[in-house]
Amino acid sequence: MEKVFNLLQKVSTVFTDIGGVALTFMMCLTVADVILRCFNHPILGAYEMVALSLAIVIGFSVPRVSIDRGEVQMEILLERLSPGNRAILNTFTRILCIGLFVVIGYNLILVGNEFRSNGETSATLQIPFFPIAYCISVCCFLECFVFVFDIVKIWRGQYE
Repeated sequence: MEKVFNLLQKVSTVFTDIGGVALTFMMCLTVADVILRCFNHPILGAYEMVALSLAIVIGFSVPRVSIDRGEVQMEILLERLSPGNRAILNTFTRILCIGLFVVIGYNLILVGNEFRSNGETSATLQIPFFPIAYCISVCCFLECFVFVFDIVKIWRGQYE
């Protein structure tokens, strides 16, 4: 079990690194575009590249944030519950999240298939949308595994 969790951590770290590269690219591109606009030479397709990079930044960062427990929690409510009730509530919310991310990931695959079959691309640079949709769906399914491991940790008493 620990080997699988370590693999999950490594994969999520690689995904976060990809998101970090995309964020750095976004920042540099935006700065360059603003500077070049002052000289009437904007970067063609900068808006499209920033929008697609933003999807990568957000999607690829979600699993790592969950592993690091960087999300917002209602500590006031949880502190008032007994350890058993806290475990039940945490488990219940993780199960809901698994369901949500399965639905999101599945729908992103469907959207990606539609983008691919229709040849949907960005307007200026003609960048296809389907690879982004597929990659974000993989991140959603990876997030489901993070929640499964959270549930295991909760019931082993290792979560808090």
